Amino acid sequence: MDTRRALLVDAFADEPLAGNAAGVVPAAGDLSEEQMRAIARELAVSETAFLRPSTTADRRLRYFSPSQEVDLCGHATIATYAHLHEAGEVEPGERTVETNVGVLDVEVEADGTVWMSQDRPRVERVEVDYDRLGTALGIDPAALRDVGADAPVAVASTGLPFLIVPVNFLENLSRADPDPDAVETLTDEHDVAGVYAFTFDALEGDSTLHARAFAPSLGIPEDPVTGTAAGACGAYLREVGAFDDFPDEMVFEQGHFLDRPGRIRVEAKTEVRVGGRGVTSFDGRLAVPDDEDDGIIEA
Repeated sequence: MDTRRALLVDAFADEPLAGNAAGVVPAAGDLSEEQMRAIARELAVSETAFLRPSTTADRRLRYFSPSQEVDLCGHATIATYAHLHEAGEVEPGERTVETNVGVLDVEVEADGTVWMSQDRPRVERVEVDYDRLGTALGIDPAALRDVGADAPVAVASTGLPFLIVPVNFLENLSRADPDPDAVETLTDEHDVAGVYAFTFDALEGDSTLHARAFAPSLGIPEDPVTGTAAGACGAYLREVGAFDDFPDEMVFEQGHFLDRPGRIRVEAKTEVRVGGRGVTSFDGRLAVPDDEDDGIIEA
């Protein structure tokens, strides 16, 4: 039985046990899909990134939630490159990474901040029943209707689609109590990974907005800090003309109601990029059964 190095890296955080924990497996080139699925289930965080060689980019990343492969994951990408920088395996500068949605650019700054360019934005406004949406999210429908005229519900994607749902005040967003089955039905109907609910009524004075992300169809009832959804929301804000003078950089706060506060830096004026720091909280070795071992069970 093989053992493999595996880490937990807290992305979008400056200290451990904050932000969003991602699994990182630095040497995964010879792991099968079944083995990667089993490792992701064992690490039991929202996503685990598997670092593999690439013929089209500097590196290849595949991402698995505890239940399935995910095409793109922002916080796991940030976590992986934060680890590589911390380990001295990448110098500050620009890199490329191959993902299931294509080759993306990654920039590592001298202080360890990692910027990830995302896929070409797609934003499509959708008609929703606010009563049904509010019931699914456990939010007063009036809190959604109140902002719906100026900030409509939309499907937005920069590689992984989310249903973007504006909420009027933080008080209402903080009280969200989603029905996982109802949320999953909504996400299936709109063919999205999850729901990203946000309000401009933020906790910190320098934050642009506060957000919460729900993705039960991926096995994630609530995600602490979500890079792909933040990028999609940045593209959405540009599309709906949320600001008279669109900012060069925004700060999205998330995770506070899970005791995992994090901050995502978002650029969406031209291309969409998300950025943040990462801190390693665990570094060890994991036993990996052979493919034919009964310990491997396909999801």
